[in-house]
Amino acid sequence: MKIWLDGGLRDIESARVSVLDHGLTVGDGIFETVKATDGKPFALTRHLDRLTRSARGLGLPDPDHDEIRRACAAVLEANPMPLGRLRITYTGGHGPLGSDRGDQGPTLVVALGETTRRPDSTAVITVPWTRNERGALAGLKTTSYAENVVALARAHQHGATEALFGNTAGRLCEGTGSNVFVVLDGEIHTPPLASGCLAGITRALVIEWTGAKETDLPLDVLRQADEIFLTSTLRDVQAVHRVDDRELPEAPGPVTAKAMRVFDERSGDDLDP
Repeated sequence: MKIWLDGGLRDIESARVSVLDHGLTVGDGIFETVKATDGKPFALTRHLDRLTRSARGLGLPDPDHDEIRRACAAVLEANPMPLGRLRITYTGGHGPLGSDRGDQGPTLVVALGETTRRPDSTAVITVPWTRNERGALAGLKTTSYAENVVALARAHQHGATEALFGNTAGRLCEGTGSNVFVVLDGEIHTPPLASGCLAGITRALVIEWTGAKETDLPLDVLRQADEIFLTSTLRDVQAVHRVDDRELPEAPGPVTAKAMRVFDERSGDDLDP
């Protein structure tokens, strides 16, 4: 297995990042996960644009898109696989043992791991912790992911694959690594970005391709919705058949099933929509 680290391909066994890298010591970094099918990345332009937005949100230098494209191509060529999780990580680089940044410039890592297609439906739980829609990191895809690690572990303990958060106002927000959609009276709704959720790439495409509406939703809409589904880079569109103790035995329902078909067809027609 080979990865890209700071300018070139390295064997994963010998690749090293400093123990003083700010991404490690204080979580000062951003990342993107890109789906790669038979060595071809999906929606890479959108992912790179979001990486830049996240970098600016943290005050990091703009990442070099041309270098990252070269890195992605090199890693994909060096590690052939049918379905991969391409991970782009960009950190504040070598820094002091504190919140101040160093002056040696950022660290760039591009790595690839093999994965498999998700099941058509899954179970989720809600968690008692909240997203802070007014926080400094709201809407940024940062490496400060410990909150998600804790919530996802709670989900696994309850036989689920995702945990859903409300925000500080008690409104529906997002999952640990996904966006959430609900179907009400035949219409698809998803929380607006103002809720504090991440501007998911798959979320944006589903809104464009299905006409879903951005709607401020109470957290308890999950107990009333006719259908619920998740979107993310590796889930694509995935139905929810259980949320907490509520079963949705017909999942995927007709609206979700149509959204799944539309996404598969449109994403198959254009690898960089």
